[in-house]
Amino acid sequence: MSHETAQSQFTIDPYQFLRIIPNPDGSIARNEKFCPRTPATPDHPPHDDHILPVLSKDVFINQSNDSWVRLFLPGGRVLAPLDSSSSGKLPLIVYFHGGGFILNTPDMMFFHKFCSDMAIKLQAVVVSVKHRLAPEHRLPAAYDDAMEALHWIKTTQEVWLQKYVDFSKCFLMGNSSGGNVAYHTALHAAAEVDDLQPLLIKGLILHQPFFGGVNRTCSELSLFTNKIFPVCVSDLMWDLSLPIGADRDHEYCNPTVDGGSKLLDHIKSVGWKVLVTGYDGDPLIDRQIELVKIMEKKGIQVMRQFAKGGSHGAEFLDPFKYEEFFGLLKEFLFSSTFS
Repeated sequence: MSHETAQSQFTIDPYQFLRIIPNPDGSIARNEKFCPRTPATPDHPPHDDHILPVLSKDVFINQSNDSWVRLFLPGGRVLAPLDSSSSGKLPLIVYFHGGGFILNTPDMMFFHKFCSDMAIKLQAVVVSVKHRLAPEHRLPAAYDDAMEALHWIKTTQEVWLQKYVDFSKCFLMGNSSGGNVAYHTALHAAAEVDDLQPLLIKGLILHQPFFGGVNRTCSELSLFTNKIFPVCVSDLMWDLSLPIGADRDHEYCNPTVDGGSKLLDHIKSVGWKVLVTGYDGDPLIDRQIELVKIMEKKGIQVMRQFAKGGSHGAEFLDPFKYEEFFGLLKEFLFSSTFS
């Protein structure tokens, strides 16, 4: 069957696929019963000697925008003697969740577990950022909230960050649309490194980042009817999140326009290392590979991990790939490059 025939026979309703309903005012109704939320666990249970593996708590950044963060701290850390030097503190991962810019929050069980596992397995403090969602707040709202979170981190007196974080070892990370947010945040953060001190970003992790474009790539055509992430769903997410009137060749969506952002030169100049991951069963893989090529051409150090036999979100569907991914993260975070 040709790509054209497959596409013409593909009649999935992307709204139904995402369990969202468009409202007359341009907003959407979200059905979150399939994505249960979980409360933070800020303290050890009273009168209980059991040590929680991870502690977490929510802190507002900007109540007018309902932007906040969920902090994750390895549970044993609060009981361990603390070296006052930076060498006795933990690296910081600033994490941006997926959901096509239109869905999800850090307190959903799916992302809560992932960030908890990062804190445990990587022995790091994780700041998971809740940004405004489209279409109620179209891009660049998510990017603005991400930058506001970085400025909050550098100035806050939040005790978990002040007491346990080595601010000279910060990494930006996101998966899917969160990878897109991490990328655009990195572009601007690299251009204002002095304004972010004492926060020093060392690297960028793009976990199956979400990008697009007007012209279809080969992977989009061959995986047009992909059951995990069909292309029509990707298109709808962009329609709902890009500025009104913008097409998918807008810089927010297509990082390859005009040979790539000039702001990438700042990432090269500050010496950040970048990890980009993907799978050949993901319609987005060609766009991820194109971005890697642009970064490499600009002289940015890129660690690429494009594997076979997986789909979009493969690590969350396959326990083996999940553990394998954490091994890759550990290799990247604790490389001698960052010593």
